[in-house]
Amino acid sequence: MAQATEQAAPAARATIGDSEFDRDTAVTLREEGVYDADLSAGWTIIHAVNGGYLLALLGRALGEALPHPDPFSVSAHYLTASVPGPAVIRTETVRTGRTLSTGQASLFQYAEDGSEIERIRVVATYGDLDALSDDVRTSAEPPAFPPREHCLGASDGDAPIPGSSAITERLDIKLDPATVGWAIGQPSGKGEMRGWFGLADGRDADPLSLLLTVDALPPTSFELGLKGWTPTVELTAHIRCRPAPGPLRVSIATRNLAGGFLEEDADVWDSRDRLVAQSRQLARAPRD
Repeated sequence: MAQATEQAAPAARATIGDSEFDRDTAVTLREEGVYDADLSAGWTIIHAVNGGYLLALLGRALGEALPHPDPFSVSAHYLTASVPGPAVIRTETVRTGRTLSTGQASLFQYAEDGSEIERIRVVATYGDLDALSDDVRTSAEPPAFPPREHCLGASDGDAPIPGSSAITERLDIKLDPATVGWAIGQPSGKGEMRGWFGLADGRDADPLSLLLTVDALPPTSFELGLKGWTPTVELTAHIRCRPAPGPLRVSIATRNLAGGFLEEDADVWDSRDRLVAQSRQLARAPRD
């Protein structure tokens, strides 16, 4: 008989294909090129659905529709704010070739009168990451910041980091202390955000989840001393190779805020120090 003091076994890590992320980005084929989906409230920031989650959802639909398995380049225009609930995704194959295929997809939700409202429109090129050459010539270097145990999460400190939303419960983010001055009212004035990233249930990264990763950290506008929602206008993500198991490192920088808009350039590095994803987005700066 086991002793009462025996510790319970640790919870099993989720696996690719069997995790909350996979369930919440699932799509159901209605007819050729048309998929039904349900936008989960678990991936919201305040009341709006996170743009990276939406990108992954449409990325999954395009992966079903196109003959190649992996997203290489995905460009999205966010037309109206998405909300939790049912949605329909309509895809179209633009071109297929031997090594690459290109398609487009739009996500629609329903107004009170039953009419459709387009939320996001995507054009993407897919290929096979496993077929790529291993020749790498780069001047890019992984970001230098403290080990994960010396970085800060949403629940660290005397009070939770402000601005936490439902999505933070599904992410395992530890931020570089040099980029969290905003959380205590002392923003650095630099448009930078860096941190370790993973999914809270332990699921390892894959090309699809990298579409979430590039838009999952707090916005750089926080470190510029601005508060509030920073809605994405356009986001382009490049997936460069299949990530190795283990935590990711994400570095995001803004060089120019002008006219009420800012850009964010993100690099994502895997546990083998490889640059696995890059993105640039245009976002509207928070309004007072």
